[in-house]
Amino acid sequence: MADWRAEILKEFTPGVAKLTLVADPDGLLLEEGVLKGIRDRGFELIPFEDHIAFRFAYESKFRSRWDRGEHTDLVVVLRSPSSNLNLLPYDLLEAGRKLSFSLGDLFPNLSYPVVAALDRGDLDALYRAQGQHSPGKLGDNATKDFALRHVFEIAPELIKQPSDLLRVLLRRHYRGQRIPRVLDARFIQVLRSGGLFEDWPLEIIIPNRQAFLGFLQERWPAFLVQAAAADTEKVSDAEPPHKLKFRGPVHIPFDHDDVRVYIDNLFLDGLLQPVPHEKPEVLAGKWVTVGLRIDPKADRLRRLRRLVESARGTLPSSEARHQEWLAFACRWAELTALWIGSAAELPEDMAHGFLELRRSVDSAFLAWVQSRYAGLHNQPPLPPVMVHHVPRALARDLAEDGRARVALVIVDGLALDQWIVLRDVLQTQRSLRFRDGAVFTWLPTITSVSRQAAFAGRPPIYFPATIHATDKEAALWSQFWVDQGLNQREIGCLKGLGDGELNMVSEMTADPAIRAMGVVVDKVDRIMHGMELGSAGMHNQVRQWAAQGYMASLLDVLLNRGFKITITSDHGNIEARGCGRPAEGAVADVRGERVRVYPDGTLRSQVKQRFPEAIEWPAIGLPGDFLPLLAPSRLAFVREGDQVVAHGGISVEEMVVPLVQVERRDT
Repeated sequence: MADWRAEILKEFTPGVAKLTLVADPDGLLLEEGVLKGIRDRGFELIPFEDHIAFRFAYESKFRSRWDRGEHTDLVVVLRSPSSNLNLLPYDLLEAGRKLSFSLGDLFPNLSYPVVAALDRGDLDALYRAQGQHSPGKLGDNATKDFALRHVFEIAPELIKQPSDLLRVLLRRHYRGQRIPRVLDARFIQVLRSGGLFEDWPLEIIIPNRQAFLGFLQERWPAFLVQAAAADTEKVSDAEPPHKLKFRGPVHIPFDHDDVRVYIDNLFLDGLLQPVPHEKPEVLAGKWVTVGLRIDPKADRLRRLRRLVESARGTLPSSEARHQEWLAFACRWAELTALWIGSAAELPEDMAHGFLELRRSVDSAFLAWVQSRYAGLHNQPPLPPVMVHHVPRALARDLAEDGRARVALVIVDGLALDQWIVLRDVLQTQRSLRFRDGAVFTWLPTITSVSRQAAFAGRPPIYFPATIHATDKEAALWSQFWVDQGLNQREIGCLKGLGDGELNMVSEMTADPAIRAMGVVVDKVDRIMHGMELGSAGMHNQVRQWAAQGYMASLLDVLLNRGFKITITSDHGNIEARGCGRPAEGAVADVRGERVRVYPDGTLRSQVKQRFPEAIEWPAIGLPGDFLPLLAPSRLAFVREGDQVVAHGGISVEEMVVPLVQVERRDT
């Protein structure tokens, strides 16, 4: 564990005080390692963000226990711009032990605004560098240079040629590295001051992953022309076969050793798309074939085999940061979509290899969820980690631009691999750019829990009265935005979309007063609950539905009205095999195929006796009388041996869902 965490954790000794109040202006206690360390010591943690929401959780879970004479180790965290705890209620200040932690204490010689902009997971490298290099007192620019070099391995003054720049950007964007804007601005400033790369669109391709990938994709065909002409010792200076949308040099050194090592993986992961070439035989046997569209079947099998190898080598551990699992889930979705589409033509060894890998993924993810999931809902919401963080990210967009309009489109039941199918069809129908990402859903992975949380912008513990239904989602959505300062006229919500006309959407969004629009497209969920042909059937049905154009037309309406669109889902789904139905009568509050929910632990334990491998999931972020029993592995609580497509449990496919920003390519 990094030393900076130890500095904080040494203050948390169980039994010292029933209530500890912490001023945490920089969100240090919410960093995954710190949060896990605090929980491992037996402490429970509640952030103080909203008076009413906090009072509800505090009174229902802790005051009642104190009144019964029980001891607790409770930590209340105040994130305010200062370290002043006096913003907390008087009764807490009277009863609690008081602590304060800040980045200024941990990094006294570095510029506070620069350090504060870093992701908390990046503080390890900065803390080590501070100890190793003893930089002395640094100003803003010197701190930026120090962080670029020692945290992100970027030394702008050493970048002198295109291969140097491409190596840095490829490493950054392939890893999905999040670098603060202030550091990107410094990086660009140093590059520009050297008079280099004047014709490169640095302001776009450095911070924006999708733009950088688009920049590469446009130039790949021109590179293939050069590669094909190499045998004639004549390098082609011909213009590319299409007009470039990103300015800059036409020819870039894809074949440089430092660049080429990333290009293979970009094509394998689906981040770059292979293209046709008029003389593919000239390039046969060369490394560039990874980006050539030649024989569709052979291309799929070759890519599938390499993706299996890549996924096996990058499978995160049970102690990995959540960002590692989100990145892996996107890679796993690409692999799953390819496997489902190729299953009928796979050699036996490849089919066996994929299934073996999937078992490893399931096992590793379950271990990680049991170790780390409890702290996810307390993570800072920017960037979003769980679905209930998404509205807070949208609220920031509105706060930064008084004329902005935002739309949250929740495609009920859409798994990440099914998003890939939907995205591929949309790209043939419209000129759209998708900034793909992912977030975690709530457990259990059911609509009444996770979709309500996405609309409420809060954990499910704060809406116990509606936890079993979805009819109050519009009210929760409105309440969230009223709390952000909007009035009712500026808030819209429509549900049950996916078929037919878009008149209601068009009419509501035509009102210029509407600034925050919530939309539920439930077609995929309806497909899933009627599915008898497994995951392959799901992909076929999603593809057919997408081809009908409803989703493309919905995006047209929202984009034409000036909305910034975010697409997500409340849960994914998996193909599961029946392990038998619990004979619980009417005692279960939820009787899903992958989860049962009970009002008390005794009833749940009785059912578990028949299903000893089922998981008694704790009420993390849930009402105290909402106790899930999760079906294990890829099993379901249906008739033994039956095959279903279902959701509710723990798997990458159910718990990690798309988080996608949509914009037109010409924006």
